[in-house]
Amino acid sequence: MTIQIITIDGPSGSGKGTLAAKLAEHYQFHLLDSGALYRLLGLSLHQKDLIDELDHQDVLEQSVTIATNLDIEFRATETGTLVILDGVDVTSTIRTERVGEFASKVAAIPVLRTALFERQRAFAQVPGLVADGRDMATAIFPEAKAKIYLTASAESRAERRVKQLQGMGLDVKIGDILANIQARDKRDMERSVAPLKPADDAYIIDSSTLNIDEVFNLMTTYVDAQFAN
Repeated sequence: MTIQIITIDGPSGSGKGTLAAKLAEHYQFHLLDSGALYRLLGLSLHQKDLIDELDHQDVLEQSVTIATNLDIEFRATETGTLVILDGVDVTSTIRTERVGEFASKVAAIPVLRTALFERQRAFAQVPGLVADGRDMATAIFPEAKAKIYLTASAESRAERRVKQLQGMGLDVKIGDILANIQARDKRDMERSVAPLKPADDAYIIDSSTLNIDEVFNLMTTYVDAQFAN
């Protein structure tokens, strides 16, 4: 039986997570939040005091072992993706800006990306998969029938992130969030391995002035057309 794959790539804060979960529920597909994998590994390495020592070979080898043994499950909910690590809900823990920085460090190292490559491929199971990330269509699932690239201006993404963090009771400044987003975009787009960019055959959606329902409708219309071919 054919495994249908939908990829959603794009920069941080564009709404990929929420929309990937909605698509997974809509089509009753499995779900992969690849960014969470990097966040989970980054957090784990930080907790083990390894995140700032990744330029040492012995630490890299240890980190590969940790990446291989992370016990992860993703569950689609109405508000997004629930992330389970070793049976514990760590969804909120891994969504901080600091852990995001850890994730970018991990993603920039080829040997760690390789360690997580097969883990990501294994999420593709019948009847299908919605894969959310930055290189799902270009590196992990180039065979996917439906490839979406979701973007938005850095300013609109910063505003959304501030509202999200304030809703969690955190005191944040939009200037700091915007600077972090711009720095991460630059790092992700300029990295030598699987840089952030749309696949040649991706459907590009700019969500800067669109709400979730409008973007979701555009996505399902496109996906249905791709799967019908």
